Amino acid sequence: MSAGRFQGGGLRAYTLFYLLFLYAPILLLPLFAFNSGTIIAFPLKGFTTDWFVQMWGNATLRRALTNSLTIAMSASVLATCFGIFAARASTRFEFPGKTGIMGFIMLPMVLPEIIVAMSLLVVLLGVGAELSILTVIIGHTLICMPYGIAILSTAFASLDRSLEEAAYDLGETKWSAFRLITLPLVMPGIISSLLISFTISLDEFIIAFFLAGNEPTLPTYIFSQLRFPKQIPMIMALGTVLVALSIILLAIGEYFRRRGIARIGGKDSGGFL
Repeated sequence: MSAGRFQGGGLRAYTLFYLLFLYAPILLLPLFAFNSGTIIAFPLKGFTTDWFVQMWGNATLRRALTNSLTIAMSASVLATCFGIFAARASTRFEFPGKTGIMGFIMLPMVLPEIIVAMSLLVVLLGVGAELSILTVIIGHTLICMPYGIAILSTAFASLDRSLEEAAYDLGETKWSAFRLITLPLVMPGIISSLLISFTISLDEFIIAFFLAGNEPTLPTYIFSQLRFPKQIPMIMALGTVLVALSIILLAIGEYFRRRGIARIGGKDSGGFL
């Protein structure tokens, strides 16, 4: 066997092991979510949908889910809007201190979240703010914005500036050119920013734990229920629903990505799917 074939076989084996390690726990979620047994172990006992019914009938869980969805949607919209301004400025204009300013904006991406959460808690309590869903939205917007900027900066940087210049030559104002030309062309980046920010916010635990006060969020609720073994099957059902939701969001993001590439006549080099 040649060295090249051996290396190729080793790479395929590594890839298979990596994918198995990554996705096997996720594949186990629906197995135990539809299992009638209360113990998470093999062999399975039987098929049931009782855990999904119990999940839907749990008022505290519904409240936590509502809070998390409200926070995630608000934080993703705010982070994306701020990200559009920052990405537009960083890719189109030169101004004093540009590198340092963008570095500070992107800093939450690399800082430990527990440090960010503690700092936000001290600042918010210092100004007399009451811990609530609003404070979590502020924290999640801060965390999600660097990811949105990273995505949107790529979208703005790859945009052909001659299209904007042509719009100016045809009599469009800067605002109308941005609204009619630039914004539709970077829409795949905007959709991607919304989706990644929504996912990060929905999954985020540390900042929600510090800043939510008495309001439960989905991650904090799940963490609190892990102490009760009888609640684990319901958590498995909830995890199954969240995985299905993630797949739907991934499919939507891929649809808009391919649509955006087709709109500008680009070549698809592979994306999410």
